[in-house]
Amino acid sequence: MRGDHQTLALLLFSVFIAVTLGITTWVGRKRQGSAEEFYAGGRLFSPMENGFAIAGDYMSAASFLGISGLIALYGYDGMLYSVGFLVAWLVVLLLVAELVRNCGRFTLADVVAARMAERPVRTAVGISSVTVSVLYLVAQMVGAGSLVALLLGGTSDTVRAWTVVGVGALMVVYVSLGGMRATTWIQIVKAVLLMAGAVTLTVLVLVRFHGDVNALLTSAADRSGHGRDFLSPGLRYGGSWTARFDFVSLGLALVLGTAGLPHILSRFYTVPTARAARRSVVWSIGLIGSFYLMTVVLGFGAAALVGSAEVRTSNASGNTAVPLLALVLGGGEGSTGGTVLFAVVAAIAFATILAVVAGITLASSASVAHDLYASLRRRGAKPRSEVAVARVAAAGVGVVAIGLGLLAQDLNVAFLVGLAFAVAASANLPALLYSLFWRSFTTRGAVWAVYGGLVPAVLLVLLSPVVSGSPTSLFPGVDLALFPLENPGLVSIPAGFLAGWLGTVTSSEPPDPAKHAETEVRSLTGAGAA
Repeated sequence: MRGDHQTLALLLFSVFIAVTLGITTWVGRKRQGSAEEFYAGGRLFSPMENGFAIAGDYMSAASFLGISGLIALYGYDGMLYSVGFLVAWLVVLLLVAELVRNCGRFTLADVVAARMAERPVRTAVGISSVTVSVLYLVAQMVGAGSLVALLLGGTSDTVRAWTVVGVGALMVVYVSLGGMRATTWIQIVKAVLLMAGAVTLTVLVLVRFHGDVNALLTSAADRSGHGRDFLSPGLRYGGSWTARFDFVSLGLALVLGTAGLPHILSRFYTVPTARAARRSVVWSIGLIGSFYLMTVVLGFGAAALVGSAEVRTSNASGNTAVPLLALVLGGGEGSTGGTVLFAVVAAIAFATILAVVAGITLASSASVAHDLYASLRRRGAKPRSEVAVARVAAAGVGVVAIGLGLLAQDLNVAFLVGLAFAVAASANLPALLYSLFWRSFTTRGAVWAVYGGLVPAVLLVLLSPVVSGSPTSLFPGVDLALFPLENPGLVSIPAGFLAGWLGTVTSSEPPDPAKHAETEVRSLTGAGAA
């Protein structure tokens, strides 16, 4: 990119970072010693505020950069990501939002362990939650590296590596100093910026084609290099039964995974009542629904105006499609409009990444401190010491995410998030749904459900073409790809539900009807909710 692009975009980056650090510092001066304040922001956010924050948490780099890039490269098949992410919110609204708010305090393990033996259940759910969070964080790191490398004029591995390290350091600062209150306001600001940027680009794309969607699609097909096949199913997930099963696996993971994402579930604890949690989801569905519709226009717009080949040349996984589209819409390389629009979109995308990593890091550090440390190793730990452990855990999670982010720099961010969703749907969701709705569910069933989904999901990923056996793998020189699918959800999600059922029916522990009744009443009425 030209020097003026770099200067303006870096200036906007700096402004956003300064504002968010200002928010974090201001919030950090307030009392952050209590667990309720650090994890849930004192439960003082309104449904609208929390709805915007949920949307800001959910509309990640995978959504803005990855999905649009996949559509620009694969047309119809890339659009399936948008559909999956959107439909997933219906599962959250209908099955978990209100019930989770009533049954838990800070983490997913609070809900599952409510009627079980706490130690083994919290250990299992805590490990699963951290695994999901780290996978999700890696996607954001990869997106940040691709974006800044494009901004600085190339795909330098050194630039991308230092970007990953910088984003990791910032997310640790946000969480350690500001907790949930600062994270929420950063997400609200980011959601407003992202929606404004997406609306602007969508309008400009439609204006370029005079509102004729058919002309947009035809032009995209013509410049894709695939002709009419670009607008039909099968370009990415067709041609073989393996690819078709991969599509089914991905769809299951996207639709079911949201209800098991720790950083999304933790947002329901930041409002005062279950009714407010449900209204938060309604607000977020409106924002998220309109956003994913716009990603479809942006993806096809990038294919039509930039060209699929140019997008792939810039970034093999398509992660830079939207910034390149902004450059063209503003007037092209060297124009003032192109410079400004490119810089604004790049800054918004970077803001997206910073806000999302803050939310995920907070959720994972809460799982470490609240589930693995305070509730297991030191049952008598005071809330203040638990918060201190959460701050240390945030740094540890950041280091792990940075390391994996450096390793996975060439993978599409939407694809990486798909893996996180698969693990969430395989391990967290079975334990959550069984604990809420199955009267006979036992401690063994809960532990088996988590590990029965988590272990197969992680193992199948390690044995898939994602890690080895193909030129685009993490380790292309090694071939350990025994599992043919890129997404493990088709196998690991049923495995998690089956393991939970098998563990329950073979358990010698009798179910506790009184605890189930207490959980049922609490989940449906909110009686006794924190």
